Amino acid sequence: MDFTTPATLGRTGLKAGRLGVAASYGAPTEAFEEAFEKGCNYFYWGSKRTKGMGDAIKNICGKGMRDDLIILIQSYSRSAMLMETFLKRALKAVKLDYADILLLGWHNKLPAQRLVDKALALKEKGLCRFIAMSGHKRTLFPKLEEAHVFDLFHIRYNAAHRGAEKETFPYLKGDWRPGIVTYTATRWAQLVNGKKMPPGEFPLSAPDCYRFVLTNPAVDVCMCGPKDTAQMREALRTLELGPLNDDELERIRRIGDHVHDHAGKFF
Repeated sequence: MDFTTPATLGRTGLKAGRLGVAASYGAPTEAFEEAFEKGCNYFYWGSKRTKGMGDAIKNICGKGMRDDLIILIQSYSRSAMLMETFLKRALKAVKLDYADILLLGWHNKLPAQRLVDKALALKEKGLCRFIAMSGHKRTLFPKLEEAHVFDLFHIRYNAAHRGAEKETFPYLKGDWRPGIVTYTATRWAQLVNGKKMPPGEFPLSAPDCYRFVLTNPAVDVCMCGPKDTAQMREALRTLELGPLNDDELERIRRIGDHVHDHAGKFF
């Protein structure tokens, strides 16, 4: 396993760098451009669309490399009509005609059929190429997969929340599987917080958390949300360090169990 080699996002056929980058946390333009140069092409133009990523997208596309980017736009809208408005507004902000992925965000039950129908209509119009969904109910994803409506899923997975290993990943496999992208790798920074560690343990680094996620062969892309260039560069070390060995995995699972049990639970 090599984290510098792009993953194929399931049946989408898209080739994605193993680390995805999110716009929301404030990293500057040059940090996103550096990540892109290192192979991170999965850009989450999400709910908080900051200038840093927006300018990076425009700069990269301005150099004729639009086809090398995977642009995801998220919609939390529960209104089918507003979904199209929000998508077009997000595209206009970065001077794009289409998104590679439209993500229906945070659904813990079957999305309303009107939302699914609208997403499919936007895909038919060419405003997006693929449709994704995110949520926190792990058992929902296998049920959704039966209909083959969604091309990929965003799934919460980290060392403290490993339920997807039993409840989700085993049911999303095979030649025609959906793409799998994970988020909250640091468990909202608790896994890198020294005060949350078991007695005698040093805190994990962000690359430790990302490597844990990516060492699982079910995962295509792990999201990261750097707030500055230093954090982006630290995250990029993940690609150089590669998969964890058995001893590293055992330690991180042990820390994850402690954080889960003592740092506040989130189902």
